[in-house]
Formats: sequence, C-alpha cells, structure tokens
Amino acid sequence: MRQLTLTHDYDVSPERLWALATDYGALAQVMAGKIAFEGLPEGRTKSGQSVDVMVSLFGKLPPQPYHMDVLECNDVTWTLRSSERGAGVKSWKHRVQVTATDQGSRLTDTLEIDAGWLTRPFCIWARYLYSARHAPRVRLLQSGAF
Repeated sequence: MRQLTLTHDYDVSPERLWALATDYGALAQVMAGKIAFEGLPEGRTKSGQSVDVMVSLFGKLPPQPYHMDVLECNDVTWTLRSSERGAGVKSWKHRVQVTATDQGSRLTDTLEIDAGWLTRPFCIWARYLYSARHAPRVRLLQSGAF
C-alpha cells in the first residue's frame, strides 16, 4: 500500500469548493476525457452511501466495475472519506479535506492505494488524475455553476 497527498488552492470560499468537490455531476465533468462513468448517482455524496458504477479509461477502454463506500461526508468539517475498489485496484482509500485559506480555499486529496504489484503504476496514474482535476474545477467555479 502506498500513500500520496495532493493539494490545490482555489480563489473561492470553502463552501463553494466543498459543494463542487462533493457533487457527482461535477465529478463527471471534471473527469471528462479521462474517465467515463456509467451509473453515477445524481446529487451529492452522502455518508453511508454505497455506489457501484462502471468506469472506462478515456471513455475508450471496455467499462469495468468500480465500487465506492462513502464512509463520511461531513458538511461541517468539509471532510469526505471513501473506501473504493475495482478496475484492478484492491483498495483505494480516499480522503478529501477542504480548508479555508487567506486567498480562498484549499482542497487536499490523501490516497492510500493497494493494487498489488501494480500499486506503483496506479499511484502514478492517481497523481496525474487528481492533478488533472484542478483546471476543470477552476473553470466550473469561474462559470458560477458552484
């Protein structure tokens, strides 16, 4: 198992960033071109939610099953924790934390990934994927959608 942490700053209130970070529709938009989802719920994440979707890399590779349990989605502390698996991953634990900064807000993704002998490549992919979310999030926030 490997852990990685990525941090991105935004010039919006933490409430706005939190609303975007916990919205399934925004997730689909932010991941467009990188991961396509089938069966993604509508609305926001909720504590106790269990989500089964099909994911396709770049929307081109055959869809594969992926499962996520939302362990915590706290609108007071702006904390989201999930336990995920599928598409070649044994365990993908994800913690999202939004905090206030002097310039707006910060989103920190902390990941613990276990994919057996493929853990290192999955960590490289995760670093790319979570970094690639930043620019589309900025665009969504600037559009006023959140």
